[in-house]
Amino acid sequence: MPLMARLQDAVEETVRLQRQFLEEQGPAVLAAARMLASVLGSGGRVFIFGNGGSAADAQHLAAEFVNRFQVERPPLAALALTTDTSILTAVANDYDFSEVFAKQLQALGRPGDVAWGISTSGGSPNVLQGLKKARELGLKTLALGGRDGGEMAPLADVALIVRSRNTPRVQEVHITIGHVLCDLVDFQLYPEKFGEKAGQ
Repeated sequence: MPLMARLQDAVEETVRLQRQFLEEQGPAVLAAARMLASVLGSGGRVFIFGNGGSAADAQHLAAEFVNRFQVERPPLAALALTTDTSILTAVANDYDFSEVFAKQLQALGRPGDVAWGISTSGGSPNVLQGLKKARELGLKTLALGGRDGGEMAPLADVALIVRSRNTPRVQEVHITIGHVLCDLVDFQLYPEKFGEKAGQ
């Protein structure tokens, strides 16, 4: 297949999945945005976690909340649970890799915070354990997944699922969703920065 055709196929598939996701799950995105804004606006924290590319997305989105997204506003309390190699390797070595996020949530999470798990398969054991522990501790749970949502979707108060088995395409839609959530949170918490009142 010529290179241009491969390029077109990749972009068109991502656009198709984005449109399909919006049509099917727009209300769920708004529910997630309201949940995040409510928690962050009341001084709560968001803990984001995943593996591989999803770990990178967790760090990316935490940075958008803590630093800023598109408007100047105070930092928002978000933390990627994928960045402390000493904690990750200690827990994996002493217990099991499936516990690396659950242990951190047990140490840091408080009732009313948000645990946001990201897994393109919906079946990553450490993400599942993290969401289970979060529920035990009284945290709100948000899932960003792929395929059919797997075991992860039922563990989430809000599950946002990109219905594809193509991991790169799912990841591309995930970061779009993440950016949209950052924007919607800012729009709700700081409507004056946008020159209008945030709609509900």
